[in-house]
Amino acid sequence: MAITDPSGAENWSGTRLTLDLWHPNCWAIEATRQTDGGVLAHAIYNSPKADGDAPNSVNGLFTAFADTNEEVEALLDAIRASDRSGELLELQERFGRARDAPGNVVREFFLEYDPSDMMCPKLLEQGFVHSAPVRIENGREEWQVCFVGERTEIRESLDAVQESAGAEVSVQSMSSSGQPGQSPREQRLDTLTTTQREVYEHAREAGYYEWPREASTRELADDLDVSKTTLLEHLRKAESKLLDP
Repeated sequence: MAITDPSGAENWSGTRLTLDLWHPNCWAIEATRQTDGGVLAHAIYNSPKADGDAPNSVNGLFTAFADTNEEVEALLDAIRASDRSGELLELQERFGRARDAPGNVVREFFLEYDPSDMMCPKLLEQGFVHSAPVRIENGREEWQVCFVGERTEIRESLDAVQESAGAEVSVQSMSSSGQPGQSPREQRLDTLTTTQREVYEHAREAGYYEWPREASTRELADDLDVSKTTLLEHLRKAESKLLDP
């Protein structure tokens, strides 16, 4: 996983990232890999203990979502069947977009599980602050985080997260929370994912945007060793972000 600084700056603070993450021993990753539904993780708490010892389990507030009631039921059944989860308590059933969940059918629930399976503390130890509900679908987690250190330290901190948790982490997007002196174009470039930026920059350097064009999409795809369809998908998404006023 290569992490580059899109602005070229050597030191950045207040960096926002979208992380694609997999880690072992996770009931939500297991359940969403087996079913068509997804999970949003909102809050985690533990009951106070008189003796001051660390809790043996924590409770979390979650939203299960899917397109149909049957898919949500299958997802909840998979969560209950996991040996990584404890008691599941459903709160309510709603049709619509409760808590901005993307599915047509939404259920909120509390779940008890082992705190040693949590990624949040491992990310916090390395300076990544959770800034939005975690979205889990298709056996992967999407984390919106802010990095509190310098941008040049992100690579080392992510390596430490992967090593400590046995996790796989890739950066889907990275942008500044506000760097002085950035032009509007630089701010938009910061919204591109690493792949989108690579494809866009290569197209620009190869003369794809010159008139007449100096490179075709087939040539660009061959240069990057991807299919023409994949290249066009990344290029069009990049262009959409860059042209969005």
